[in-house]
Formats: sequence, structure tokens, C-alpha cells
Amino acid sequence: MAPVVHDEVGTAPDFASYVAARRPALLRWARAVAGDPHSAEDLLQDSLVRVLPRWEGLRERAAADAYVRRTITRQYVSWQRQPWRRDEVASDDLPETVRDVGPRPPADPSGRLWDLVLALPPQQRAAVALRYYEQLDVAETAAVLGCSTGTVKSNTSRGIAALRRLAADQAPAR
Repeated sequence: MAPVVHDEVGTAPDFASYVAARRPALLRWARAVAGDPHSAEDLLQDSLVRVLPRWEGLRERAAADAYVRRTITRQYVSWQRQPWRRDEVASDDLPETVRDVGPRPPADPSGRLWDLVLALPPQQRAAVALRYYEQLDVAETAAVLGCSTGTVKSNTSRGIAALRRLAADQAPAR
């Protein structure tokens, strides 16, 4: 086996070019899993660090997205198992306010739906995000999540049902 030639940063050139090309899509997936942009950045970086040593062992480069997405999902689940993470809450609000800058602009309509998606349990959120946000089919979603197609179908169905209940509960009364 020929030695792998690394670039100046120390990464295999095809890994660096893969990350450069796919980073926006991978970051969208990390945000769908993590729920906020700051955690998504950390989640993506941690996941890429885990993928790099195994990169040369990937048999099919076409499966790289599925492998990285599965790594992101598993890394997020691992994070959630850490006791110190349970007490951490992401927020758009600063802990202290220096001065009032006036009313906030109205939330965009898709933000409301995204808030409902974030309320789902992680497995349901991942299935719904992959199926409807990333527009993967059931088999592709199962490959990314490392589960059966039946599990994808049930998590998607339960997630959509929960979203309907949440949306009905938050609908203004007539």
C-alpha cells in the first residue's frame, strides 16, 4: 500500500477537498440534529475529527455522506449522554442585557416549524429532518442512521404525528 500524501495541514487531500465541497450540507445536517448553529459547528468539527483517521478505510467514496451523517448523529447521541450536557441550554438570549434595543423583528414562519421540530425526541427529529429537510428516501435515511427501514418509518410517522399535535396545541384559538 502506498503511503498517503498529506497536504500542509496534515490531512489527506481527498478528505480536505471532500470537506470543502460538502461542508455546507454537513453543517445543515448537524444543525438539524443539534438544534442550534453553535452546537452544530462543534458537532460537525468533532465528527470530522472522528472520521479523518478512518477516511482511507472507506471502501466507497460515494457512501462518505452517509458515513459522516451517521457519525454526526452518533456523536450527538454521545454528547447527550454526558451529564454536564444535560444542564447546558442553548439560547438566543444573552444572560445579561446592557440596554434595550427595541422590539425584535417577527419570527419567520419556518422558524416556528423548526421550533416544533426541535421539540421532538432525537430519533424522531433525525428521521424527520433526513426525510423532509434533506429529502432522503427511507432506505437512505436508514443507512445514515444505521437502523432498519421499519425504524425509520415508525420514527418518521411518530414525529409527524407529534408535530401535528404540537402545532394544534400552539394554534391560536378562534
